[in-house]
Amino acid sequence: MKSVIVLGAGIVGVATAAHLQQRGWSVVLLDRKEPGRETSYVNAGIIQSEALCPYAMPHDWREIGNIALGRSNKVRCHLAALPRHLGPLLGYWWHSFPERYKRISETYAQIIACAAREHEVLIRQSNAGNLVRRDGFRILYRQQSVLESAVAAAESLRQAYGAKFSLMSPSDLKKAEPALADAGVGALHWVEPWAVLDPGALVSAYANLFTRLGGRIIRGDAQSLVKSGSGGWSIVAEDGPMEAEAAVVALGPWSPDLLKRFGYRFPMVYKRGYYRHYVGGSRLDLPLCDPANGYVLAPMAKGARITTGAELAAPGAKADFSQLVHAEQVAHKLIMLGRPLEPEPGFGTRPCMPDMLPVVSAAPRHRGLWLHFGHGHQGFTLGPATGRMLAELMNDEVSMINPLPYRAERYRHI
Repeated sequence: MKSVIVLGAGIVGVATAAHLQQRGWSVVLLDRKEPGRETSYVNAGIIQSEALCPYAMPHDWREIGNIALGRSNKVRCHLAALPRHLGPLLGYWWHSFPERYKRISETYAQIIACAAREHEVLIRQSNAGNLVRRDGFRILYRQQSVLESAVAAAESLRQAYGAKFSLMSPSDLKKAEPALADAGVGALHWVEPWAVLDPGALVSAYANLFTRLGGRIIRGDAQSLVKSGSGGWSIVAEDGPMEAEAAVVALGPWSPDLLKRFGYRFPMVYKRGYYRHYVGGSRLDLPLCDPANGYVLAPMAKGARITTGAELAAPGAKADFSQLVHAEQVAHKLIMLGRPLEPEPGFGTRPCMPDMLPVVSAAPRHRGLWLHFGHGHQGFTLGPATGRMLAELMNDEVSMINPLPYRAERYRHI
């Protein structure tokens, strides 16, 4: 029986472990925390089948200036963090030019198209259907010109990929969401995405499925990973050393730091996002995105959850809650938000590759070392799909998706 240690128990690592266990591997899943307690928990909880194009970097100098000067709540940038981000950001900017972005989006759409299907398999196997609603989410618009541009973009996705949406007038939105005090100029309702009432609980359900299949979850430090004398890989867990033939690095934003020890230099843009729950207020029916103010307000099991846009901050930097504070102020004008549940907001970090595609690949220079990270804003959506993809590669199966665009070797200087 083939053996593997999967490092990282977020949605990406858990899904990878489950797919490998189902293929007859002996799998140990290692993390310093319980499954789904990091970035997999800190999101809007939407499985986004409509997100067929990744988030591109703007080329409009006014928009870039607003970000640099802190005028945009979608993206905040701390000047002290720029030296660390500059190289990856330039790569991100370069890949966001229309021709390159078009090719990337065509590739990206292939994995997004598999996402809900692969989640559905794990949801059914883990008996987690009670955590999921399958009637979409809405995007509120405040300016007619912005709404018209959004409709045109949505129509392009409908024609290219069959993505389904409906246009809602202000009265339509107020009827669907009577708690709203302001319906703007209308909304788009993407009807096919799924809303998850507790993202952390869904990851935990997948992890429980993995253990029922025979897998093991252990606590330990991924940084202890070393090449073993027998040619495999070993780590030091809480209950002692452990060895396997293969290892998978699925540590999200912490992956590049670990891989530096093995001589790999992966560029990454680190996008921090903040969240908080609110209780005792009005409740929305479906998640609502307010792009003008850079946040999503979603009904969750614990209450209404606000999740913010992106903050470019150095890892380990002190939390800056200004994006969340702004989102709270705006959300209070939309609904009766209620009181904060947590004493202090939480945050997670989205690991974004410069070309907006995740790394799903064997390590180029180390036999038995596999790489699975860099999903950007869509790790929660994509984890089960790319988890299956990596398991197929490791098991010498024909992959359901062409794996070439996701190889580590696309970064020439790693």
